[in-house]
Amino acid sequence: MARDFKRPNKLAVISDLNVTPLIDLAFSLLIIFMITTPVIEQYNRIDLPTQNSDNNQNPPEKEDKFITIDAKGNYNWGQDAVSKNELEGLLDQVAQDSGDQPTIHLRGDRVLPYQKIMDVINMLKSRNLTKLSLDTKAG
Repeated sequence: MARDFKRPNKLAVISDLNVTPLIDLAFSLLIIFMITTPVIEQYNRIDLPTQNSDNNQNPPEKEDKFITIDAKGNYNWGQDAVSKNELEGLLDQVAQDSGDQPTIHLRGDRVLPYQKIMDVINMLKSRNLTKLSLDTKAG
């Protein structure tokens, strides 16, 4: 007489291997290598030549220019009140000066119509004055 034994399949539980942590580890390593490889490739050790410190030249002083437009639409060049035509003349003078362009800081009151700011930006663009800073208040 043959016995029909039903044994619980203990190997079935062991054969289901959870690979999710291994995949997570593989992706983490992949990301780490993707980030560090460009940094390693760009780092070149070189021995730079020396320079005599007596020949140091100071960079030329560049004076920034400030244009301020108050809430009433009045223009100021630095501390001086100017008309729109005078501002255009001053910008022509800055554009014609030889050498490096100064940075022009444009400050406008918060209640000022946006078109006033755009008018000044267009003045700068027409004179190829490209170094522009639109100043704001932190906070």
